[in-house]
Amino acid sequence: MSAGSVRLDKWLWAARFFKTRSLATAAIGAGEVRVARERVKPARDVKLGDELQIRRGDDVMDVVVRELSSARGAAPVAQRLYEETEESRQRRARAAERRVLAREPALDIRGRPTKRDARVLRRLRGSD
Repeated sequence: MSAGSVRLDKWLWAARFFKTRSLATAAIGAGEVRVARERVKPARDVKLGDELQIRRGDDVMDVVVRELSSARGAAPVAQRLYEETEESRQRRARAAERRVLAREPALDIRGRPTKRDARVLRRLRGSD
């Protein structure tokens, strides 16, 4: 643990939001990580009490920085670095419930159809 401030990309990596610092840097550059709802750069310093919004896939987490660290440690230690807001927890739980109840059809599409898929499609269309 260090005092003062830590680079945002290092903190995200240490808090185990991303597997590597490169992935954290890429996410910050893509606008998937915001500090106080504003886009920032990877070198921005994170301070205690900062509010981060982190988007990973379809999930958006709102967290408050509770401790600072630039070293990646065990998962239980990493979870002490931040606290997710109650509103964020509830929103993610509702989104997970929606995903279970109504699966997105586009998730089943896996690129170009195989020969077998094409045959089935032709048969369904009646052009076979």
